[in-house]
Amino acid sequence: MILPLLLALATQAGASCATEPKDPTPAARAAATQCRGLALAAGKNWSGAAQAFEQAAALAPRDRAAAYWAQAGNAWLAGGDTFKAKAALDHALAAGTLSGLDLGEAQLDHARVLVAENDLAGARTDLNAALANAPEDPLAWLLSATLARRMGDLPRAKADIAHALERASDDASVQLEAGNIAARDGDEAGARAAWTMAMRIAPTAPAGISARAALSQFGPIPSTVTR
Repeated sequence: MILPLLLALATQAGASCATEPKDPTPAARAAATQCRGLALAAGKNWSGAAQAFEQAAALAPRDRAAAYWAQAGNAWLAGGDTFKAKAALDHALAAGTLSGLDLGEAQLDHARVLVAENDLAGARTDLNAALANAPEDPLAWLLSATLARRMGDLPRAKADIAHALERASDDASVQLEAGNIAARDGDEAGARAAWTMAMRIAPTAPAGISARAALSQFGPIPSTVTR
């Protein structure tokens, strides 16, 4: 779900990124640098994109810099560099200028960094805040459900995965986690159903492959399951 966020921004930038700005102000230069970062993100050059966003943050006015730092953190995460992602996201959140969805997405990415660092308590704090600021983001509910399962809080896991399913039932990762939670709760029928759906949605993607492996614990998988 990282990629669509950055690609959506690239699409929205559109023609405004096609030409160099005539306005030489720092704000205009920052916007042009951000456009370069979006183009790099569209090509999955995550390191190049992150560096461009950080350059934009350095050029931007204080009230705009945090958004660029957040984009840098998101790009570093997409590239798997959690150390640099955390530094960028710390800058974004410390500025105190993000609000609403932008704040929620930065908190969500910060939570992902903390999960990678095995700071589950810190990640829970960030995810609770992200859910308050970005309640319609299915990824926030999915990660919250996964974290709750890892921390042994099944009631929270079941409630949060239900919210994720309401928003993205056609996402294989959501169905995979729904199956994981059902299995942890002793609900074999629910686990089978969710894992089967994940495998049907994305049979060759990591979530679908994991779902197939999970289903195999119940014995051979009928050919009709994959249809």
